Amino acid sequence: MIEVPDEALDERFLAATGPGGQNVNKVATACQLRVDVYRLGLHPETFRRLKLLAGSRLTSGGTLVLTARRFRTQEANRADARERLGELLARAEEREARRVKTRPSRAAKARRVEAKKGRGEVKAGRGKVRVD
Repeated sequence: MIEVPDEALDERFLAATGPGGQNVNKVATACQLRVDVYRLGLHPETFRRLKLLAGSRLTSGGTLVLTARRFRTQEANRADARERLGELLARAEEREARRVKTRPSRAAKARRVEAKKGRGEVKAGRGKVRVD
């Protein structure tokens, strides 16, 4: 698990959208969590995977922006944003399984060729009928 230093985080609270009545217009409950990815000291492969996973949430300056507005309180949205950050970093740390190259056997190649010949014969039989 990647340890996220507090100096790499910046939290801002915004006016949320959605349900909440007049409370939505008065209180800034949505949490925008900004993370300086360069301060995390990620392995280059982990950083590459994080860039792919984050997509447009990662700015060109290396700031990851997560906005949490699912809940009606600042505390719940802050916890949600940090939890989503942890999940994203955990997924970026996972290494892809290395593919082991395999070769088809001689019998598998022969079966493939026979199947192709059979399909070719079926298609050849679909031509116009000629009366000789």
